[in-house]
Amino acid sequence: MPLIIAIVGILLLFLLIAKLKLNAFLSFIIVCLFVGIFQGMPLDQLVQSIQRGIGNTLGFLVLILGLGAMLGKLVADSGAAQQITTRLVDKFGVKHVQWAMVITGFIVGIPMFYSVGFVILIPLVFSVAISTKLPLLYVGLPMLTSLSVTHGYLPPHPAPTAIAAMFNADIGKTLLYGVVIAIPAIIVAGPLFARTIKNIEAKPLKEFYNPNIIPPEQLPSIWTSILTALSPIIFIGIGIAADQFIVAGTLKNILMFIGNPVIALLLSVLLAIYTLGLAKGKKMGTLMDSLTTSVSSITMILLIIAGAGALKEVLIDSKVSDYIAASLEGSSISPLFLAWFIATAIRVSVGSATVAGLTAAGIVLPMATDLNVSAELMVLAIGSGSLMLSHVNDTGFWMFKEYFNLSVKETLSTWTVMETLVGIMGLIGVLTLSLFM
Repeated sequence: MPLIIAIVGILLLFLLIAKLKLNAFLSFIIVCLFVGIFQGMPLDQLVQSIQRGIGNTLGFLVLILGLGAMLGKLVADSGAAQQITTRLVDKFGVKHVQWAMVITGFIVGIPMFYSVGFVILIPLVFSVAISTKLPLLYVGLPMLTSLSVTHGYLPPHPAPTAIAAMFNADIGKTLLYGVVIAIPAIIVAGPLFARTIKNIEAKPLKEFYNPNIIPPEQLPSIWTSILTALSPIIFIGIGIAADQFIVAGTLKNILMFIGNPVIALLLSVLLAIYTLGLAKGKKMGTLMDSLTTSVSSITMILLIIAGAGALKEVLIDSKVSDYIAASLEGSSISPLFLAWFIATAIRVSVGSATVAGLTAAGIVLPMATDLNVSAELMVLAIGSGSLMLSHVNDTGFWMFKEYFNLSVKETLSTWTVMETLVGIMGLIGVLTLSLFM
């Protein structure tokens, strides 16, 4: 019975979001009530469970996502993203322009939300394609692959960070393993796949090809741009290195403090305020107004994540998750594959990678401890599955279609295939890493 209730609850979530177009946060709360009531939870405990799930989830993520949004805004507004793109293309040349776009997407994608990175970098992709006379998809798809992988695999992005918090996974290890898995996924789904679709011609609409290009003399230097954009990884890497190679003491404590994801992002934002703002002559008031705007843009993301956290808590408190975990004991199916498959099924049905990842995490959470599975690899398995088979119910699908002015069929044969390759390569990477852990 608990399994049936869970399945019906997930189907109800699909119906509310995909068919009735109800706000995802409201949909999560309604499904929480449905699952809790039909599982026989006392109503007062059900409400407390929802509140506890929201509070536990947001306590950590408000800091991570808020600071991440601020850093992304500073990187975008300063022209650092533009500088990284143009300089890498110059260095790599026309022959290797795909690799320049891959690196750009990866560097810019780490501090920046996917939709923001997409909008910021697409005009630059158009400019590069025109100047090099290369097919637009040949140039653009590798960059979008990098953006997608960072969005699905790597903290401090919303879904992987929230899922890591649910599983009590180490953020630093998740980031490290995620980068290892991301590299082959990006190579296969980006440059290699893009070379097979040269016959599909994208003709961007004129209203989309209107790049806001900052004059070169106003751009930050290339090293300032790269180091500032990558500063969260640098600081977190310092913490990981200290934990592994420095003996206990004051120095190790300080370095691990710097490597804490919250502190790393705080230091990165403060660094960006100076290097990309004050050092370029911008006023503090202008910079703070920009940061205020950046935080307001993530309000709904936070609410959706909070709703998913509430559902996770209800599934646990009502013993649904325990029942599912117990029923899988002794199963020959890898829990990593099962987590990936559940995230894939939800992704196909709902469209949102964030919703798919967080919902799947709530369902399979007990397996990480009961079956002695690496929490970090569970996070990455779910993240990989949440990117699978993007189609007409995903906003990313339509952004790609409209900006590149493709037909639905062409979008399915390019964007959807690329996302699916990313998801499959992620699963292969997770299963491979699990052999050594």
